Amino acid sequence: MSNAEFDGLDFFRAKELYNDPYPFYEYLRAHGPVWREPHNGAVMITGYEEAMAVYTDTATFSNCNSIAGPFAKWPVPLEGDDISAIIEEYRDLLPFSDQLPTFDPPRHTAHRALLMRLITPKRLKENEEFMWWLADQRIDGFIDRGECEFLGDFAGAFTLLVVADLLGVPEEDRETFREELQGDRRPTSNTGQMVHKPLEFLYDRFTTYIEDRRRNPQNDVMTKLATAPFPDGSTPEVKDIMLIASNLFAAGGETTARLLVTMLRFLGEDPDLQERVRADRELIPHLIEESLRLESPLQGEFKLARVPVEVGGVHLPAGTSVFVLNGAANRDPRQFDDPADLRLDRPNWRQHLGFGFGIHTCAGAPLARAEARVTLERVLDRMGDIRIDESVHGPAGARAYDYTQLYLLRGLESLHLTFTPIS
Repeated sequence: MSNAEFDGLDFFRAKELYNDPYPFYEYLRAHGPVWREPHNGAVMITGYEEAMAVYTDTATFSNCNSIAGPFAKWPVPLEGDDISAIIEEYRDLLPFSDQLPTFDPPRHTAHRALLMRLITPKRLKENEEFMWWLADQRIDGFIDRGECEFLGDFAGAFTLLVVADLLGVPEEDRETFREELQGDRRPTSNTGQMVHKPLEFLYDRFTTYIEDRRRNPQNDVMTKLATAPFPDGSTPEVKDIMLIASNLFAAGGETTARLLVTMLRFLGEDPDLQERVRADRELIPHLIEESLRLESPLQGEFKLARVPVEVGGVHLPAGTSVFVLNGAANRDPRQFDDPADLRLDRPNWRQHLGFGFGIHTCAGAPLARAEARVTLERVLDRMGDIRIDESVHGPAGARAYDYTQLYLLRGLESLHLTFTPIS
């Protein structure tokens, strides 16, 4: 599309952009790293340095509107030079206001600390042992066919069941979780619509678990989840723990599955890259980070300016909705040389914003990286000559891929692969 055509598009409603948003990101960048788009008044942050300035200034920028952005319905105008009191009075009316990503300190500090008490290094190590078994179990289901649809056959179930194990969901209930949260009832579809209400199921299930373990403690992970204290030693309400557990499922599984599929697409598209990584498994972490940078599963998040501030030389009044476009900042040529290229020798390979930054950095990042590493190790061990299935996606140079039609998220709806089983 031409710049003239981009001029008339409202990015937040232009689903035709979402299969390949990167030309539009460059159009935004041409207006400067900080630019107020004309359709909804949101300020778009495409520069890496400017994104970092927003992420690190938590005193100025609230996360209350991280999902709703300029579409949040406030009962009063956001007027004045300090709207902090308005935010605190009405924030509970905004979408996802009960979820950790929308919290600000001090509530965010306490709840994130509670989450980190649940995702301990010891628990992550135990969980990784389960990952190795589960990866083989999922591959066993399709290895003899020599082909698979990687999201449905592996990534979706793998990421969901890894979180289920991490949180101690009883084994007899894990298939129910998979049925509720995947298949035709996945939280999002390629229409971009919410086709199910996954959080409702999770809220009910985890409330039941936690109440039961508090009444009847056992020597299991779920009891530790139910009895974990806040940093000050106080006991969280059942609702607090339920929300944290539900957020891990709702956010972590979906975004990590997208990461796994992206990595396999890169390997299937580039035989030379595939052979390099097969020959040198030390390159796996580099492939993971470059996949996160190039195709960030979370493309952006909103912030709300509490007070007037200047970012990138642009004055932002109090009440300004800012959209930090991680997907664009991760391709800022001022920060990353050859930003559109996958480079395993990139010197600043860990400096991307694929997991956000600052106090709202994805708490599940270590878990996602472990899932990605285990997946690549076992896939490369057991699947040779991985290729994109041309009967579904078309030939090289003319691929047909469908991406989820949501501006906040990026990920393939399916990835069909062929391969040679390795005995």
